[in-house]
Amino acid sequence: MSSDALMTFKSHIEGKNADVTIYHDRVEWARGGMSAKKLTAGFLTGGASLLATGVRSSKAGTEMIPVKSISSVVTKRDGLLYTKVVVVASGNTIGFRVPHDSAPAVKALLTDLVLGKVPAPGQAPSATAHPVPEAAPSRQASTPVEQLRQLAELRDAGILSEEEFLTKKTEILARM
Repeated sequence: MSSDALMTFKSHIEGKNADVTIYHDRVEWARGGMSAKKLTAGFLTGGASLLATGVRSSKAGTEMIPVKSISSVVTKRDGLLYTKVVVVASGNTIGFRVPHDSAPAVKALLTDLVLGKVPAPGQAPSATAHPVPEAAPSRQASTPVEQLRQLAELRDAGILSEEEFLTKKTEILARM
């Protein structure tokens, strides 16, 4: 197992904050856990022991998915600020909730690992590798009318809530 992290980020997994690390051969995450012993001691001492030691246990454990068992990586919006990067691996699905601006990089790295496009540690990139074409211009350059139309389509499809729609609509109209 390699120990050189390719990417590290904070996420929200199954209701708990987690530190996620992507390595060349695996994806690991560690969630802080609540210690029942610490909570009981805190209750019995009126909170004094919790002030001294803290509530979270550093021994909450880690979980891992080998890259070779990942079958797909999907992103989907999860509110105004977050995108959920869903990793499907060997019949198991795990969703990493990350900020919108981090999601494309996380998905691209995981996809490249699955497709074998990331060179192994200590291995130089292939000299015959094809240069990556530049990304197509973003849809941000569209007119405000087109943006409003797209926003309405997303709302009608159920991807955006009415509140999210109104917030974005106000932003677009303010820029006109």
